[in-house]
Amino acid sequence: MRILLIGASGHVGRAAQDALAERHEVIAVSRSTAPAVDTTDEASIEALFAEVGEVDAVIVAVGSVPFKPVEELTRDDYRAAFLGKVLSQLDVVRIGTPFVRDGGSFTLTTGILAREPIATGAAASMANGAVESFVIGAAPELPRGIRINAISPTVLAEATGYHDAFPGFAPVASDVVGLAFVRAVEGVGTGRVLALD
Repeated sequence: MRILLIGASGHVGRAAQDALAERHEVIAVSRSTAPAVDTTDEASIEALFAEVGEVDAVIVAVGSVPFKPVEELTRDDYRAAFLGKVLSQLDVVRIGTPFVRDGGSFTLTTGILAREPIATGAAASMANGAVESFVIGAAPELPRGIRINAISPTVLAEATGYHDAFPGFAPVASDVVGLAFVRAVEGVGTGRVLALD
């Protein structure tokens, strides 16, 4: 398969690349690669697909959200979470669908905060939940047999800088996250949220 991986420089993106690169052609892109992409910019996404052309699968492992106590979150914070985690991924699906071959797939990325709270995580919870609901709602309507799923991991074992923010959460190993991407890309399911708690 020819797989476009957006967000290759992060922990989750690297896990997906490591799991898929031996058997597939993985085109790994981020803000700092060539080609580069900024998923908060429609024109950048359009330019990426125009350059890459047809693919069998698209993985999106991006998303930034503000972490603040809920009483400090502003309208702009919620807007930033929506743009950085939700609209960025939905735009990849919207713009990229014509470039995905029949029977291909999209795999988006959310996280455990859609299901479990942490301090300062309300905006992230909102964004993750929105992406997961979109996956469920969009799956029956995508054309030409294109599938869509989401990978929703807890904190990664290798992302030690985040462990203190997730007290009592058992971290998940990157290879387990990678296998979930394999399942989403190479499997047959659609409209699924693959939770790795």
